[in-house]
Amino acid sequence: MVLRRIRRFYSGDEAEDVLQEVFMRVVAKEGSFKGQSQVSTWLYQVTTRYCLNRRRNEGRRKELREEHGTFEWSPNTIKAQHEAKAFCAELWQRLDPELMQIGVHHYVDGMSHGEIARVMGVSRRTIGNRLEQLRVEAVALGGAS
Repeated sequence: MVLRRIRRFYSGDEAEDVLQEVFMRVVAKEGSFKGQSQVSTWLYQVTTRYCLNRRRNEGRRKELREEHGTFEWSPNTIKAQHEAKAFCAELWQRLDPELMQIGVHHYVDGMSHGEIARVMGVSRRTIGNRLEQLRVEAVALGGAS
């Protein structure tokens, strides 16, 4: 289950490496499991958060390499890429972790409101409200609706 989740973010040998990192984190955080949900739900959330944070950090490193590297790109490509990165970075910083996780489950994983509600331990209505909040924040920042 954990490896399948990781493969939504990574493939091949990298997924195997991330799997080891997730289980090292789970062992270190075993005391944080409060028994309010199934262990599989908790493990799914730890895995998702780890992958999201790892992706975010990779994006930051890549952005720094692009800014300071010697890439030969057209001015239009660079401008569009910088605008998209700036939008995503600002939205990422505005979102609380729960809202970000719900957004990833819905828009990246293609999960239904009911599936997300089960994983997150909240009602379907809460998921709908949080997705609307995400949409409003994205539109307010200048993204497409």
